[in-house]
This record gives sequence, C-alpha cells and structure tokens, in this order.
Amino acid sequence: MRITKTILALACVAGTALGNTWLSNAAYNRWHETELERWLSDHDIPYPTPADRKTLEELIQKNWEDNVVEPYRKWDIQKLTGYLTQKGIDSKAAAEDTRDSLLERVKSTWYESGDKAQDAWGNVKDWFLDTWTDSQLKAFCDKHGIPVPQPRKRDTLLEKIRENWETITQKTGEAAAYPGNWLYETWSESDLKEWLDTRGIPAPQPTTRDKLIATVRRNSRLAYLRMQEEAESSKKNVQDTYSSLTDKLIDAWSESQLKEFCDKNGIAVPQGTKLNQLRSLVRKHRAEILGDTVTGTAKSAFGAATSNVGSVYAKATDAASQALQDAFDKAINTWSDTRLKGYLDSRGVPVPQGTKANELRALVRKHAHRAASGWTAWTWDDLTTDNIREYLASSGDAAAKKVASKSSATRDELVSAAQSAYSSASSAGGSSYASATSYLSRATDAAKASLFETWSESELKSYLDSYGVPVPQGSTLNELRALARKQYMYFKYGTSTPSSTAYARVKEGVVGTWDWVVAQLGFGAEVARKKAEQGQEAIKGKLHTEL
Repeated sequence: MRITKTILALACVAGTALGNTWLSNAAYNRWHETELERWLSDHDIPYPTPADRKTLEELIQKNWEDNVVEPYRKWDIQKLTGYLTQKGIDSKAAAEDTRDSLLERVKSTWYESGDKAQDAWGNVKDWFLDTWTDSQLKAFCDKHGIPVPQPRKRDTLLEKIRENWETITQKTGEAAAYPGNWLYETWSESDLKEWLDTRGIPAPQPTTRDKLIATVRRNSRLAYLRMQEEAESSKKNVQDTYSSLTDKLIDAWSESQLKEFCDKNGIAVPQGTKLNQLRSLVRKHRAEILGDTVTGTAKSAFGAATSNVGSVYAKATDAASQALQDAFDKAINTWSDTRLKGYLDSRGVPVPQGTKANELRALVRKHAHRAASGWTAWTWDDLTTDNIREYLASSGDAAAKKVASKSSATRDELVSAAQSAYSSASSAGGSSYASATSYLSRATDAAKASLFETWSESELKSYLDSYGVPVPQGSTLNELRALARKQYMYFKYGTSTPSSTAYARVKEGVVGTWDWVVAQLGFGAEVARKKAEQGQEAIKGKLHTEL
C-alpha cells in the first residue's frame, strides 16, 4: 500500500511538472493579463471578472487548439471544401464526404504545426504587420516618429518598425505581445472593413470600430499564412516560366524580339549593344532569376522583389485591387437602376425613395468591397431554368406551382415567381424559409461549376439586358457566357470573391488572368512564355525547311 501511494504521489508530481512545462512554453504565458483578456474577448470566450491570471490562462489553454492550432475545426462544410479547392485538392466528391473526412483532409494540408503557431504568437512583430499595405506601414512610422530613409521601400519600413517595436510599446505604455487597439490608430473604419472584405472575412454585425479591430486581429495569422503561400506560388510560377527559356530559344530570337524582352523585363541595354551581347544579357538575367549564378543569389529586379514574399503580395494586392476597382466602376456605369437597387438590396443597404441613378452608383461604389449577405431573392437570378422550376414545384406556394406547371413560362417569369415565393417564405420564417434556403444551398453548389453553361442564347441576352449591358454584334455563345459571368461576379461579390485574395480574384477572371498580375509586377513571365512559344515555332519552321 505504501509503495502504491508513493507511485501515485510521484505520478502527480510528474504530471504537475509536465503541465507547468507546457504552460511555460505557451506563447500566452508571457502575455500581460490585459492581453489574456483581450484574446478571450476577441474569440468571444466569456471569462469571469475579476479573474486571476491562472483562470485566464486555463481558459485560453482550453480554447487554444480550436482557435489557433486547428481553427478549421469550427468551419462549415462549404468553408472546408473551399479551402481544399484553394489548395488544388480535388473536392468534386465533397458532397458525399462527411464533415469528419473533410476535416482530416484539411488537417493533412494545413499551413503550420502547433509548435510553429506557438512560436509565431510568441514573436508577433516578425509577421503581424506583413498583411498591411505600404501606405499603412508609412502612416504607422510617421505616427510613432520612426525615421525611414527615402525612398521608403516596403522591406525597409517593416525592418524599421521591427527594430523599434519595443521602444514604441514602452513609449505608448502598451503591451505588444497580443497588440491592443493602439496598433490600428492610423487605420480608418474603411481600412478595417477593406482588410476584411479583401480576404473574404465577414465584418461583425452590428459593427463598431472595436469589433472591427478585434476581427482583423483575430484573423491576422491566417491572412499572413495565406499570403505566404500565394506569394511563394507566384514566385514559383514565374521561375517555372523562365526555366523554359532555353539557349536554343534565345538564339532563335531576332534582335527586335530580344530588345522587346529586355524592355519588358527592365533589363538595361547600353546604346550600341550587338546581337550576341543582347543574348548574353538575356541569359544573365535568366540565370539571376533562377538563382543559377556563381554566388547562387538572385540579384535581378525579380530577385530583389521576391526576396520578401510580403513585398510581392503587397504589390500584387495593391495593383490588383486598383484594377478591380476600376473595372468594377466601369461595369456599374452600364447597369440599370433595377440592377443597382438589387445590388444594394442584396447587401441590406437601404435605398431612399426617389434616389437617382448617379446616387445609386455612388452607393454601389461605397459598398464595392461588400459581398452579398446570405440568401436573398436575388439569389434565384442566376440559377438554371430547371433549378428554378424545380423549386417552384416543391415550394408549397400555390401561385409558384402554377407558374412552374406552365410549359410556356419564360425564364424571366420563373425568376420573378421564385423571388416572390422566396420573399414570402422569408417573411413567414419557420419550415418554409428553412426549406427555401436548403434548396438554394444545394442548387447553388451544384451550379457553380457550370454557371450559365445550360443557358440558351436568348436567356443570356435577356440576363445581360437586365444589367443594361450591350451585347456586341456577332457574339458567340461562349463570349455571351463570359460576359454574363463577369456581371454575375460583380453583382454577387462586388470587388471581393469567395477565394478571398487579390491573386485569386484575378485568377478567377473578374478582370483578367494570372498573367495580368505577372505583368503588373513587371516579372515578364508572360513575355518569356510568348517569346518561348514564338521561338519554338521558329525552330520547328527552320527544321521543317531544312528537312
């Protein structure tokens, strides 16, 4: 008995020691009590007041895994499948997948381990500001009197802020391990909303400045991890393109092609440079980009720009965001009053009676970063005719069923009936509303991959006409579909999209393609690709002639 008691006592001591060791290694173990309370508050975790430090730490410990290490545990099926799609993992069978199986697939591809997350939250100055824009970093430096040499490059701004991090916090008398609202003093509410909207993160409703800051702060790590992944992907994309630039292809280019390539890629060409010297310049540039030099370092403009992935991301985000805004503004200039009102209505934005077209456009521009909130009557607008007819037939609404039974009913009539039935169900609530939203969820998920593919030419033209978008004479069916998709994206997501980032937005075709981002960054990958294709054709032609 005495031996048993001794073993139990030793076990308790060991368990306590292990627990204390774990706690001492936890990032929040070094946080101030106000920071512990801030973290709990940010994550909507209730805590007693007053509370001692031990109670606060124990509460964080219980919730740390689900909020920091494995935040996807709280995601719904749509968000889980969206993450897998973003990762390039086949999720076609997602409808048959259980939530548990989706969670396991997400877990196996997650950005970082628990240890890395712990280290990151123990050193927030190393990454916390990387998702800020250049102008926000500059404003922060100015606010806190941090001298930054001209020109103010992004890497220098971040370096200077990190060097002065402790000094700034001491002067302000604030804790900085889990930074408070003081960090965002130079941000407007519009800045906070845009940060969230750009990343597809819904702003809290009803919102206040404090709630906006809390949401930005809570999501900063995930936003940083996504940024890192996408910027590395962009870097690899360009490197892969340049790696196809073989000596044979460079030798096949004419002098004008070589000069054009140098011009597009920022390669300085001295006056009087001869053809062979031009080829040497291009080869040298290619070697630097691929890191294939004697020193093994990338000294070119590309290398400098991509040495810090945050710089790449920030530049692409700024360029893409501006282009998207310009394209969005251009698109809504053609929209009808009905569409402008519909855009605002689907976002819960009140429209005063008698509002003029230019005032409606101003309101739409103001809410450009705001995605449509949940299901609305407008959700039926882009579903297939079969989807709408099926809903009407199963809605339990007598008038809706009558329209569905009419074989001669036009798509516009079906849409109008569906919108009316949905509005009635929404007002009634209960099972009618639940049935409508459930149907919408299934129908929209099934239609995503083939949006507008089953629509007839007349239906597409009618859809575009509802926006006031003129259809170019002689447009093909595919061109009409592309034009319809563009309006659909703008109407449903504004200048934000489900994929949440500037890179994804451009890839999805709202403005252009990935090549557009590459061109904005000045990497010249598209030029290299096109020239490579031209070179290959030239070589093929030469071989054909010789044979």
